[in-house]
Amino acid sequence: MKKKRITIEDLARMVQKGFEETAKKDDADNLRTDLNSLRTEMNERFDKIERLILADHKRRIEKLEQDMRELKNALAI
Repeated sequence: MKKKRITIEDLARMVQKGFEETAKKDDADNLRTDLNSLRTEMNERFDKIERLILADHKRRIEKLEQDMRELKNALAI
């Protein structure tokens, strides 16, 4: 079997192709980092919303309990 001789141009194309694939790996790593940051930000926002909802529910329950105490006192139960 006859071996093909590799020219400088062939070698340059191979090196260039390797760099293009490396760029794709870097892009994937950057995307992964961006997605992790976005996930962290979303979790923080969901936590804030959850705290606001729970605080509102607590306030409403306490108001209802106070109203019930006042109603019981008014009815002398």
